[in-house]
Amino acid sequence: MSSQTSCMNKIIVYDKANFEGLSKEFTCDIPDLHALDFGDCISSLRVIGQPWVAYKSPKFGGDGFAFEEGNYSEIDTNNKISSLRLVHHDLSEPLITLYERPNYEGQRKVVQEETNLAYGYFNDCVSSHAVQRGVWLLYKNSNRGGWYHVAWPGERICDYKTELNFDDSVSHLRPLQPGCPIITTKLFWDKKKVEDERDVLIDEIVGTNCTEYEQAFTANTCREYTATVFQSFHFSNTTTLKLGLSFQVTLGGSNVFKVKKGKQESIITKEKVEVLLPAKIPPHTQLTIHVIRKETTTSVPVELTICQNGKESKEQAEYRCVSGRTISTRYTMVPVSAAEEKSKSKAVKEGEHCPTQPSEVDLKPVLSQSGQVTSEETS
Repeated sequence: MSSQTSCMNKIIVYDKANFEGLSKEFTCDIPDLHALDFGDCISSLRVIGQPWVAYKSPKFGGDGFAFEEGNYSEIDTNNKISSLRLVHHDLSEPLITLYERPNYEGQRKVVQEETNLAYGYFNDCVSSHAVQRGVWLLYKNSNRGGWYHVAWPGERICDYKTELNFDDSVSHLRPLQPGCPIITTKLFWDKKKVEDERDVLIDEIVGTNCTEYEQAFTANTCREYTATVFQSFHFSNTTTLKLGLSFQVTLGGSNVFKVKKGKQESIITKEKVEVLLPAKIPPHTQLTIHVIRKETTTSVPVELTICQNGKESKEQAEYRCVSGRTISTRYTMVPVSAAEEKSKSKAVKEGEHCPTQPSEVDLKPVLSQSGQVTSEETS
């Protein structure tokens, strides 16, 4: 096991409950805590990464008590721990064979997952076992109850009666679970692909000059748009990572994307964009302003480095993003027909407003990072 992987697994022990008092941190086996002035005083602990087994006696003697990854504010072995052992074995594919009689004889049962023997025909009839893979806890009572024996990989107990005083007593067993994987990511930006790019109309502002005179605008219009960025992370079909696992991917600078397997993330913000109208509109002319968002879908290959079970593996993945990073305005001026002018003049006489001011349209675009609006005028 590499030193890098070893440092990812640690136990922090405290001499008082609720993680208070004196504390020490360990990343490797401790045969005798008394030599470090911390024997028989541990009252709470935290485990990060692989499980640990605590023993009542130095040099891993006496009963063993397993602690998987997590926080233990109070422990049953309060002030009774004298040595600590890190479980550095591969726990990914556990396998144990139970035998009905001593010396691996009689009926046998192969177990690969947590099993309550009280639900079947093998309850209270085990007299020997052989551990092929993983670290197992063999309980005296069902539902993880009572005293348990810690069985290590390669262990062969040929007679429970003489070696464990445990004959015909196993009612429940389970394999220890590995700690959560530690994942690092590498994004290959040089291989980024733009899969789709399109213009999306998000707003329209119309002004019509129905008069014989050129009209000037004396004010700007300001609109508020909603920016949404959809981010997702796609794993390979052969990934070993389980649903619900979460980790962070640094996209650059302070931009961090939190990945949770099985969930897509969206980012929503609201900002105001100032749309500058042309200074003047010629007579008998209709001005139309289209606010356009450029929506881009990109994908970036990702390499995952997964550290778990004391070993390192790599997987391929993909980061995807659908966003609009640029907003622009397009101006179009067209002549107003005589019929339209007559209709609009009649509407004005009847008290209606000629729409020379921006129209109100409730549309929600993705805002560009800079917040700037560029324009291009066509006639």
